[in-house]
Amino acid sequence: MKTITRIGMDTAKNVFQLHGVDENEAVVLRRQFRRCEMVTFFEKLPPVLIAIEACGSSHHWARLLQSFGHEVRLIPPQYVKAYVKRGKNDAADAEALCEAVTRPSMRFVPVKSREQQAACMLMTVRERLVGVKSQLSNAIRSYAAEFGIVGPAGRQNVNSLIERILDDETLPDLARDLFRFQAKEYAAVEARLEEIEDKLMAWHRADDVSRRIATIPGVGPIGSTLLSMKAPPAQSFRSGRQFAAWLGLTPKDHSTGGRVRLGGITKAGDPSIRSTLIVGATALLRHIRKGRTKASPWLEAMLNRKPPKLVAVALANKFARIAWRLMMSGGVYNRPAAKVAV
Repeated sequence: MKTITRIGMDTAKNVFQLHGVDENEAVVLRRQFRRCEMVTFFEKLPPVLIAIEACGSSHHWARLLQSFGHEVRLIPPQYVKAYVKRGKNDAADAEALCEAVTRPSMRFVPVKSREQQAACMLMTVRERLVGVKSQLSNAIRSYAAEFGIVGPAGRQNVNSLIERILDDETLPDLARDLFRFQAKEYAAVEARLEEIEDKLMAWHRADDVSRRIATIPGVGPIGSTLLSMKAPPAQSFRSGRQFAAWLGLTPKDHSTGGRVRLGGITKAGDPSIRSTLIVGATALLRHIRKGRTKASPWLEAMLNRKPPKLVAVALANKFARIAWRLMMSGGVYNRPAAKVAV
């Protein structure tokens, strides 16, 4: 076999497709391997450049292959799609990966450590529990409404509604038993969520970057923890605007022929970070409307001429740019002093 210099690897659960080329770009490897065979193959192979699509298990394989001395690059799937010539199969995907990794302008995903993946798992477990809690509260409210029991809106009012339901002796015994069953499930989910949030806050307090980002008004510990956990290194971006674009908080560009056409935000990047920043911006605007916080001149001007939802997205964009600057240069956020008229 000729010397392999570059390999595109299409991963799966048990079967992996490899496409390798030599220094003359001639194809010298096009083969499927099972999991145990692939590990043995790469252990014996001299160091090469390996391209893998970024996915759930790709970070594990990247760390393993790097331990064998290989150079591994993770590529976002949407960037690989353009290099698939025709058809969609494992061999075509592996060939496209082998080609895409050579492009000078290609963007790569940093390989996460096991500790980083564990931290991200903490956040996704919290998101799942929040979803289950919302699902249960909505179910309890809808069932109660069928019996004419209606409570005030808000998560903080669910427990009081459950107490009213269980104290209502006019309900059929079967309905009361089912409400009691759901109440126990709701309490168990609340307890698990509180335990996870305690772990999350402990992680936030121990992480210097997360603590500094949390000094931005409207971001909070959840948003700062997400940015510290899931965002690539700040050095990967040339500017705060590029970081905001990675988060999908910049407008879509449909310009042509010198005519500029901007649409809604791209919604690219990590949806959990983007949505958390927008929720934080919305909460800050609510405090401003109630007079609890004073708006900056820029924000006040935006509120006077733009709809609130658009202002919330613009404010989230600003949060992202400030967070990038804090990650790059260190320090904490200091609110600009108000200008005094002379």
